[in-house]
This record gives sequence, C-alpha cells and structure tokens, in this order.
Amino acid sequence: MCGIVGYVGRAQGSPDGAQPHGHSALDVLLEGLRRLEYRGYDSAGVAVLTDNGVESRKKAGKLSNLEAELKEHPLPESMTGIGHTRWATHGGPTDRNAHPHVVAGGSLAVIHNGIIENFAEHKAQLIADGVEFLSETDTEVAAALLAKVYETEAKGDLTKALQLTSQRLEGAFTLLAIHKDHPGVVVASRRNSPLVIGLGEGENFLGSDVSGFIDFTKRAVELEQDQVVTITPESFEITDFAGNAAEGKEFTVSWDAAAAEKDGFPSFMEKEIHDQPEAVLQTLLGRSDIEGRLTLDEMRIDPEELKKIDKIIVLACGTSAYAGHVAKYAIETWCRIPTEVELAHEFRYREPIITPTTLVVSLSQSGETMDTLMAVRYAKEQGARTMAICNTNGSTIPRESDAVLYTHAGPEIAVASTKAFLAQIVAAYLLGLYLAQLRGNKFQGEIKDILADLGKIPAKIQQILDGDSAIKELARSMKDAESVLFLGRHVGFPVALEGALKLKEIAYIHAEGFAAGELKHGPIALIEEGQPVFVVVPSPRGRDSLHSKVVSNIQEIRARGARTFVIAEEGDEAVKAYAEQVFSIPETQPLLAPLLAIVPLQIFAAELAGAKGYDVDQPRNLAKSVTVE
Repeated sequence: MCGIVGYVGRAQGSPDGAQPHGHSALDVLLEGLRRLEYRGYDSAGVAVLTDNGVESRKKAGKLSNLEAELKEHPLPESMTGIGHTRWATHGGPTDRNAHPHVVAGGSLAVIHNGIIENFAEHKAQLIADGVEFLSETDTEVAAALLAKVYETEAKGDLTKALQLTSQRLEGAFTLLAIHKDHPGVVVASRRNSPLVIGLGEGENFLGSDVSGFIDFTKRAVELEQDQVVTITPESFEITDFAGNAAEGKEFTVSWDAAAAEKDGFPSFMEKEIHDQPEAVLQTLLGRSDIEGRLTLDEMRIDPEELKKIDKIIVLACGTSAYAGHVAKYAIETWCRIPTEVELAHEFRYREPIITPTTLVVSLSQSGETMDTLMAVRYAKEQGARTMAICNTNGSTIPRESDAVLYTHAGPEIAVASTKAFLAQIVAAYLLGLYLAQLRGNKFQGEIKDILADLGKIPAKIQQILDGDSAIKELARSMKDAESVLFLGRHVGFPVALEGALKLKEIAYIHAEGFAAGELKHGPIALIEEGQPVFVVVPSPRGRDSLHSKVVSNIQEIRARGARTFVIAEEGDEAVKAYAEQVFSIPETQPLLAPLLAIVPLQIFAAELAGAKGYDVDQPRNLAKSVTVE
C-alpha cells in the first residue's frame, strides 16, 4: 500500500571532480510520491541529508499538505533523500505517526512499508535501554533498533547495521535509511514487501515500484527476498541479510510516464476503462507459434506434469477473485478439470486438500498482494505446482511461482480495478485453452476458433465505449440512489458480483450481487417499489433454459416494483418488454461474454461516483495494493 522513493545524485564538489547531476533530491522524491499516489495513503513525508545532518518534513493527509508544509518550511538543497506515503497500520494517520522517523539525535531517518510483527518485544527492550518513542508505529521501533545496532555492533557501517537489524525483524517490511555520516548513500532491505532499484547516470533510485522513478529512468533491477541494497550516485551493491554478495536481475521498463497520465479523461479510472481494448489486445499478442498453436512464455512447468493435473485451485482477493470465478467456468468447460476458487486470505487457514497433481493459480494485478503471496507459499510447501497471472513484471508472486502468465494491461493507477480485471480473465482463458491443447480436450480447430473470437473482443469493447452516453445518463440520474442490486447466471454471476463491488468501492452506496436463481431463496425480500436492479442476461443462443429463467427473474422483480436495467446481447428482443432500459453488448461466445458485460457496469459506477463528487481514483479506506496480511 505505502509508497517508497529513495534517491542519491552526484553533488557539487564530489571527490572525483564529476559534474553534479541536474536533479535535486526533493524534486525526485515529490515526483516519485505523486506517481505512487495510486497505491493509497493517508500521510506523506520526506527526509534529506544536508550539511547539518538529516532534515525531515511530514504531514497527515494528501501530498498537497506536505507540499504546503515544505513551502512554509523549506528544506535545504540536497542530493540524497527518502520519501514515503503511508497507509496507517500501527498508529493512526497523524503527523507524528507519518514517516520518515528520525532517531539517534537527528542522525538517522527511516521509512518503512509493511508490518513488523515482533515490534513489541523489541520496543520493550529498547524502552528498558532508555529509548523514548514519539509515535505509535512499529517503524519507529525498527529505526531505533537500527540506530542501536549501528552504534554497538556495526561500528558505524550503515549497510551492516541494516543487515543485522533485518535479521531480527519478523513480518513484511521494506526499510530505507539515510544517516548524516553517510552522504550520498541510501540503504534498503526487503522481506515480503516490494522494492525495485532504478539506474541512472550519476544518480540511482529506489522505489516500491517503478512508478517511483519512471520520470527519470527506465532501467531497473529486481531485488529478491531477504536482500539489502546500498545505492550511491555511481553504484549499487546487493547482499543478503547475512552480508553475502548477491546479484539482481536488470530489466527495462516498457512504459513511460505518459502512460500514467489521464490522457484527457476526468479520472484515471475512466481512462483505464477506455484502455481496455488495448489491454485485451496486448494480453493476447504473441501467444501463438507459426503453426497457430498456443505457446505461453515462462510456463516453466514440464508439460508432462501439466497433463497429470487433476485439480486447479484459483487464489485471489477482491476483483481478482471474481475474475477467477469466470476462469472456473471456462477451464472446467474446456479442460474438464475440477476448478475451485478460493479467497487467498482464507485458503491456508482451513487445511485445504492439496496434492502434487494440484495446480494453484494465483491472480494479482500488483503481484504483491500479501494474502495471495502467503497462500502461494503455503501451496508450494504442500507440494502443489504454482502459476501466477499478474500485471507487474518482476513482482514477488511471479518470481516465487513455478510459472507466470503476464497480462500486458499496462500500469493501472486507479484503486478500483478495471482493465486488469479483463486482462486477468483473458489470461485465464489462455491458460484454459493451453491446458486443453496440451491434454487433448479440444481439437486444434476449436481452439483456433475460440482464439479468433477472443481476437474480436477489443473491437467489441470499443463499440460499447463509443456508445456509452445512455449508461452515463442513467448513472447521473441515479446519484441519490441508496441501494442497487445486481443479478446474473452462469458467467454473468461473477459479473454481477464485480458490478456491485465497483459501486461499493467508489460510490459508497449499498450494492449486492446475487445469482439470479437465489432470488426466491431470500434476496427477493429486498425488492420494493423503485429498487434499482441490474440484470446480466445470458445469450439466447447459449443455454436457452438459462436465458428464459433469467427473463422470468426479471418479470418476478418487475412485478414487485423493481426498476430493471438489463445487460443483454444485441438482438435479444425477449427482454425488452420487462426492462426499463436495455444496454446491448455485441454478440460473442457465451463464455467470453463477461469481457463485454462488465464494461457498462464499470462506466455506470465511475459516472455515478463522479456525479456524487467523489474521487473515483482514490476511494476512501482503500489502497491499490494490499501488501500486509
């Protein structure tokens, strides 16, 4: 959740006589924190090294509050600094609890992502040693412990001090530190929390992801689990917590800062809704060989093992879990492999049945979702093969999985996921078709036909986007609605769940998704005069019994006073007599319909929340990447 930026640049009067670099630490830190705002935060702060030692500014609230503080109390020019946007865990969102935490008489500043689980025992010992704490945070405990180790065991070696300190901490953490006696140096460590190095000319960077330095460099280096990095303007050095030398994997960031701009849309969310044709297209590209057979890069699992898979478990949270439910329908239909969808945070606490012939597939946009990461690790311990479907190259979950299928949706900035949802579904379809091809469940011609239909989806999404005026008008008219219900059957059921989640996330109104067949088992009691209900109707060309049953559901709730808004396939005349308004989607294979049916519901949620005056990109109490369990 929290955002981290670190920077070192070449200063005037460097010992080697090199020219200074043009960036100031403060400029880099603030720009990086702006890029990382999408992660969600409730306070922000920076610390820089000056001739007088460490100086820091921090404020609760938005980044603008910090900028106002810096304007009123400017910091001296500096070429070394760290910056942080905090999501409160230990201690509320106050100025005092904001990062950085400056300790050791103003000599040392520390910022931290994650949760340190054994902070209480360290705090008790430090208090017994005479340390006084100013905040309620676990981070200040880590900073005080680092200061103690620096003085007593590391003998003034900041890198060694962080290595030793990291060995003693339990939980999930990324720590960055600067010290007045080490100008031009930032040290950092990571365990179960993301950190990436950015490489420049006469300057180097650290970030919780590449957004933190994308304005300055596209060269990056992955850090592995339990590693420490020391950056200077000219170099970086990676070790493990024991001090043994290690190497990172360098990669080039394939998108630029312009990709993170709103491109003229009122919000990142709306821009990302309109990015979806390209996101689906990019996720489909390059997946076939010259003979038209599916080839999935980075599978890294022996095909003979995959042929023996007799159960698939999909692990995910939130929106990704609903993408997993869509995947279940497709994989079971195409591959005839029993498929379960599990909420990652429940999975490892209920003694699930896992065998070496179980394939565990994790879905995570960020690749850093802590609930999902811990569930993947548990699955591996139990002997399962693991595969990640992820949008973030080099993130932790793909690195720790046996295989990875990257969605190429590009950066998703809005907290409420849209294009990543579609890209995850497409990737899951590709996995299902690949397994069907490998196991002989489908003829090659059938697979080619499905892939051809998938290839038509981007243009069909664009068709919906081009005709979005009616759904936007409806959303504006319903800005005072207090509750909206969503119904669906088959693959329309997870679409209904996701449609409801979008409305809850960004419009803060009650919304629930139900399987339409459940109506008569209880939820129909919620229907009263004027109750808005969205119904996702199956194609009449598919299982006709499902179509007729859902039409009957519409009649039932309409008879009880509901306002019915229907998502239906073009040409479906049967629904018109029972719907207050019909929003048509282009014809496609029934299993592929979620890629189209969700789009009007995304547009509806974004427009309604905007009409209520809410910040749809940063909804209250939410963060983009949940990096604590």
